[in-house]
Amino acid sequence: MSAERVTAQYNEEFHTPDSELPSVARYVKDFPTLAPWNVEFLARPLFVAEREIREFADDLRHLIDMLFSLPDRMFGGDLEAFRSVLGISDDRWEAIRRFGDLLPPHYGRADMYHDGTSFKLLEFNLGSEAGGWGFAGEISRAAMEVDAFAGFARRNRLGYVHPVRAAVEALRRFGARVAPGREPVVALLEWRGGLKDYGEHWANFQSALRWAGLDILVAEVSDVHEREGALYLGDTKIDVVYRTFVPDQIAEEPDGWDLVAPLLRAHGAGGTLLWTPLSSNMFANKSCMALLSDAARRRDLSEDECRLVDRVLPWTRLINTETLKTDTDLVDECLERREQLILKVNARGGGVGAVVGWETDDATWRRALEDSAAEGCVVQQRVVPRSEFVVDPVTGETEEWQAVYGMFYTPQGCAGTFAKAVPAGASSIISVGPPANARIAAVFHQSELPVWGEVPADTAK
Repeated sequence: MSAERVTAQYNEEFHTPDSELPSVARYVKDFPTLAPWNVEFLARPLFVAEREIREFADDLRHLIDMLFSLPDRMFGGDLEAFRSVLGISDDRWEAIRRFGDLLPPHYGRADMYHDGTSFKLLEFNLGSEAGGWGFAGEISRAAMEVDAFAGFARRNRLGYVHPVRAAVEALRRFGARVAPGREPVVALLEWRGGLKDYGEHWANFQSALRWAGLDILVAEVSDVHEREGALYLGDTKIDVVYRTFVPDQIAEEPDGWDLVAPLLRAHGAGGTLLWTPLSSNMFANKSCMALLSDAARRRDLSEDECRLVDRVLPWTRLINTETLKTDTDLVDECLERREQLILKVNARGGGVGAVVGWETDDATWRRALEDSAAEGCVVQQRVVPRSEFVVDPVTGETEEWQAVYGMFYTPQGCAGTFAKAVPAGASSIISVGPPANARIAAVFHQSELPVWGEVPADTAK
């Protein structure tokens, strides 16, 4: 049975008198690890074919490898030229380079739409600062505790991967370098003052990791100190730092380098490992998508690699002050195709700074291109997400929603998926950020094999 047939079957059973399926969203909302978030949940989970999600995850793995090869392939190893095209400032570049490691692990969250034919990548969100790990899997776990849904999942061979279990496995493998034969001591480090704004979020993540079997510490960079080539929180030696701050924070604080100096020394000495280096932030720059997408720049990619890029990534082009001056053909194309394009600022996420071409006039669109070029931006082909049909539990009416999917990934592969949905046509940008009318949804994959429930992360490659 296809994912579409599973959806139709779910909606049919949802309508059945005395069905308990309408209670799933209420149960999820009150689930102990989800109740503190005070968000609304879609009346049903979303369903995708397991084959489809695994094929996309495999494409994503190869795409990220291509991403990491860009400095060598397109710039002959000249990192200064690479960062210049990305528009990375001197102070941010210093923060990236002083921590040494350039190639990060595959760890983050890919945001994508499904256009009715396949998934299309919108952003990479590479690095441990990407949120949602502790939240996403709990939605699926909570849904499975409702007997009616568990029965539906069993009959239709539905499964999911819990992102936190996958994160724990990745951290254990990484930490074994300095903690062989024992559980690594992992500390999540926020920037100074960061726990005031994000403390509840990271407490949720900490709780979820503990449920999955890994106890972690949560602190700020100002709370730790270095001793004998390792980082300490009080008298506790830290084996692995789970970083949630970014290069901009180091660069923008007058004493930013003083704050990270203990971590920098411990990282350099090898006594404490940094999970995802600051270069993750560089490769997550939206300009990297434009470099891969632009046929004029990818002469060193194989035919198979080019086909993969075109299959997964929407048409994306880089706009900066240089292209405005020198590439008049590209500028003219962007002006002509306004109604098919969206503008995204390179270093911002969650739709901040985005300009929707099909909702602006010609003059506003031209001005947006000119204004955003100084900061660096990309223009990307519009992707229209497919409709998700959802039964309203109050009215009984079937409504159309559209969703952005967030797929987590680790070096071992796909690490689970969740979605955020809005009523069809209600928003031109559906981000994993918090639009007021959005609903969160669990995502289950429908398997061709007789498997249901939670799937171990190491089998979801």
